Amino acid sequence: MPQSGGTRVKILVVDVGGNNVKVLVSGQGAPRKVPSGPALTAARMAASVRKAVADWPYDAVAIGFPGPVADGHPAKEPANLGRGWVRFDYERAFGKPVRLVNDAVMQALGSYRGGRMLFLGLGTGLGAALVVEGHIQPLEIAHLPYRDGKTYEDFLGKRGLERMGKKSWRRLVGEIVPRLHAAFQVDEVVLGGGNVKLLKALPPACRLGSNAHAFVGGLRLWEPAGVRRRRAALVVPRMKARRVAA
Repeated sequence: MPQSGGTRVKILVVDVGGNNVKVLVSGQGAPRKVPSGPALTAARMAASVRKAVADWPYDAVAIGFPGPVADGHPAKEPANLGRGWVRFDYERAFGKPVRLVNDAVMQALGSYRGGRMLFLGLGTGLGAALVVEGHIQPLEIAHLPYRDGKTYEDFLGKRGLERMGKKSWRRLVGEIVPRLHAAFQVDEVVLGGGNVKLLKALPPACRLGSNAHAFVGGLRLWEPAGVRRRRAALVVPRMKARRVAA
């Protein structure tokens, strides 16, 4: 965590989802939720979050956004929420410094245990991020072509699951994930997202992520890469990834 004058800085972490916006301030025990959905604009999100955490003081804000991000701002409007996210002034709305990243990046950072890690979010789409020695790099694997004119997301995302069924979807996860592991030359792959619960086994050198890691990632977003690296190694000792049966 960043420090200011010897005082621990409190970070408000905002994880924007399609059904709920989950919020937590460092030092608090449990997250709070505010409703999301297709009518949720950026302005409504900020107002709802401020109201939900009115009794929680904080010094800075970390936001996980469900879409591509460029230079700390949404690059385009989200598919399943309201409008007005791209041009919105988040720092003015919260009255605090704000760092905004793709939600897969935030969960990846919270899942990090050191070294080189690839995060894949198996949900409605396919989120992806790389963390190398504490440095984060968003990835757009989802829209790369894979086969038969379809993208990685068409196979590993919700559309692929519904089109192929669970058995074929699991087989594709087992086929694609090791290829991405080899391509990015990482130590391990972390699989997150809502559909990981459907897997019966994990591919080699993989471990499961958790939505709760997004809050850890939001806190780490305000740390220098070197601090992230040291803290990750201290708080969660790295373990050799192995095949895990459900």
